[in-house]
Amino acid sequence: MSISENGHSAAVVGAGFIGPVHVEGLRRAGVHITGILGSSAAKSTEAAKRLGLSCGYRSLEELLHDDSVSAVHLASPNRMHFEQAAAVLRAGKHVLCEKPLAMTSLESAELVRLARERRLAAGVAYNIRFYPLCHEAGTMVRSGALGEVLHVNGSYTQDWLLNDTDFNWRVLAEDGGELRAIADIGTHWLDLVQFVTGFQITSVCADLRTVHPVRRRARGGVETFSGPLTTLTDSEAVAVTTEDCGAVMFRLENGANGALWVSQTTAGRKNCLRYEIGGSKGSCAWNSEAPNELWIGRRESANQLLVRDPALLGPSARAVSSYPGGHNEGFPDTFKQLFRSFYGYIAAGDFSSAPPFPTFEDGHQEILLCEAILRSHRERCWIDVPLGSTNAS
Repeated sequence: MSISENGHSAAVVGAGFIGPVHVEGLRRAGVHITGILGSSAAKSTEAAKRLGLSCGYRSLEELLHDDSVSAVHLASPNRMHFEQAAAVLRAGKHVLCEKPLAMTSLESAELVRLARERRLAAGVAYNIRFYPLCHEAGTMVRSGALGEVLHVNGSYTQDWLLNDTDFNWRVLAEDGGELRAIADIGTHWLDLVQFVTGFQITSVCADLRTVHPVRRRARGGVETFSGPLTTLTDSEAVAVTTEDCGAVMFRLENGANGALWVSQTTAGRKNCLRYEIGGSKGSCAWNSEAPNELWIGRRESANQLLVRDPALLGPSARAVSSYPGGHNEGFPDTFKQLFRSFYGYIAAGDFSSAPPFPTFEDGHQEILLCEAILRSHRERCWIDVPLGSTNAS
C-alpha cells in the first residue's frame, strides 16, 4: 500500500533548486503531492506546470487552508523557515524543513516546543544520513567492529562560489544567517558524523574566512548552482560578511577529537563530502562522490572496500537500500529514503516511539552548534556546546 493511500498528502514550499528535488523524492516515495508554492503566484503556477502538479498555491495561507494537505515541506530561503514552520504546526500539519531549521536557537527552540505541544511529526532534511553505507558505518561503530572511536576528520567542499561574480541569496547574512558555508553544507557533515558515531559534539574551536568580501550580483538575482555571472554590465557590488571557507576542530562526548574543513571556493569540487573515523580496532572512510563504496582500514590484516549490496549489509543499511548490488544509488535516493522514513512514521501513528529521521530537536542542536562555532571564531577560543538529544540509527 502506498503512503498516500493511508491518507497522507504533501505540499511543497519553494520552487528553486531544492523544492523540485523534494517533489521528485515524494513521488518516488509514493506520497501524493497536492501542489507547490513559489515566491509569487506566477512562480507557483509556472512551477506547478513544469513539475506536472495540479496546483500552484497563491499563498501560504491558501496552502494551510487546504484540508487535503497533511504535511508541508519547506524548501524556502532560511530566513522564512521559522515563521513558515510555526504556521504549519499551528495549522495542525506535519512539517519537514530544509536546514537550517531557523536563524537562531531561540527560534528553533520554539519550533521544538510547538512540535511537541501539537504532537506532530517534525523533521529536518539532513538527507545525507540516508546513504546506505553511512548507516552501515554507524552499525560498525555501534557493534564495536572499529573499537573505541578515537578521532574523526573530513571535509565538505564545493566550487560554485569560487569567483567574486558568483552570487546567491545564501551569501547574504540577512537571508541565510551569519554563517553560510558552515550552516549550508558544514551542518550536513556535522550532523552525519554525530549520527554515524552516536556521539554529540561537546566543544569547538573555529577559524573561518570570507574570501570575497565584495561580490557582484546580477540585477534580478540568480538561482542556486546556475553558474557565474557572464557580464558585469548589469550587475552591482554587494558587501558580504558570511564565510566562504573555514576549519573547525571539535571534541565528541566520548573524548574523541576531530577536525572539519568546509569550503565553497575549492575549484573542481562540485559537491564532495568526506569523513574518516579512526577507532582502536579499525577505521572507515566514505566519500559522497563515490557513495556506493565504504573503505575499511585494518592494521593487522588487509584493508577492505565494501561495495553497497543489500545482501552484504546490516538491517539498518538494508532498510534504506532499494536496488541490488551493482545498481548504484545516489543523491536523489537519499531524499526518497528520508521521505519513506518520515511518512512511514506518520502512518504508524506511534509518536511516542523514537523517530527514525532527523528531528526538530536535531535541527535545534545543529543551530546551537553553529552559534558556538561562530562565537569561537569571533572570540578566537574553544567554546562548549550545549547538549540535547541525537537520533541514532
